[in-house]
Amino acid sequence: MNTSIIEVVDLTFDYPGFRALDRVNLSIAPGTVTALVGPNGAGKTTLLRCIAALNIPQSGTVRVAGLDVYESPREVHRLMGYLSDNFGLYSELTVAQGLEYAARSQGLATADVAQAVQATAQRMGLQDKLGKLASTLSRGQRQRLAIGQAIIHAPRVLLLDEPASGLDPEARSALAQVFKALQAQGMSLLVSSHILAELDEYSTHMLALNNGRVLEHRALNQPANGASDGPTERLLRLEFAEPAQAAASWLQMQPGVHVKRAEAHAIEIGFSGNAAAQAALVGACAAAGYGLTVIAPMTENLQQSYLRSLQAERHAATTRQVTP
Repeated sequence: MNTSIIEVVDLTFDYPGFRALDRVNLSIAPGTVTALVGPNGAGKTTLLRCIAALNIPQSGTVRVAGLDVYESPREVHRLMGYLSDNFGLYSELTVAQGLEYAARSQGLATADVAQAVQATAQRMGLQDKLGKLASTLSRGQRQRLAIGQAIIHAPRVLLLDEPASGLDPEARSALAQVFKALQAQGMSLLVSSHILAELDEYSTHMLALNNGRVLEHRALNQPANGASDGPTERLLRLEFAEPAQAAASWLQMQPGVHVKRAEAHAIEIGFSGNAAAQAALVGACAAAGYGLTVIAPMTENLQQSYLRSLQAERHAATTRQVTP
């Protein structure tokens, strides 16, 4: 049984003289928030528009909730909300009128429109702005109104292209809380943004693109390149009272340990043992005479994960060029 909310198979899209997407394959699970990251021109916006059936590819298929988006675009749009990076609002409509227009355009029954407007305004923190013209709202409030219009029909999928562009830190933080709440209610989000620190607040998965191809797609709480056949490797940081060079050589020989980086008084390792094995490693460290003062888990943030993927891809490309 297909458990994907979004499934993309061999998707290729060309602009005149330029391939924006090159045989893209991916699958997004329901109830996730996927950070879509990559440099300018990587294909992020084109991918979002293809999923939304706004761009027609040269080849490949896209399914949302099992529906082919090109064969059944109207049915898919009832399940989807979409916010482009250059969204527009009707400046001379009030917040309530804008939400009502969006509700009716999505086919909500007349009897349900008023309740949907009130519920969406509350969800987006716009209850006290319902009578205000869109043109009088702040940038953050306009952004929330645009998202409200995209979700007023309670879609299962929400696509967002640079939703935090131009917002101040406080507005970005408020927006992150909105996205967390939407995910908690079962919505699946695919969010493109250059503000990786902001994406870190709410994303569960990373989808990295470069030159129209998928660099990496994984859960952010899993190791790079997917799970291995053996135990999952955890990143740990060990700090020592004395210089750590000798301890690094000793650690490399211990079971389940992979030394990744050594500093003056600290060592970063990958460790595949369980909690008992970690406790045994601490005891062995002390018995060997190394003054271990701190052992703590390390987490890789979204920016570090993305930059590592990009660096690995560029290294692979260079290797391919020099290999005969």
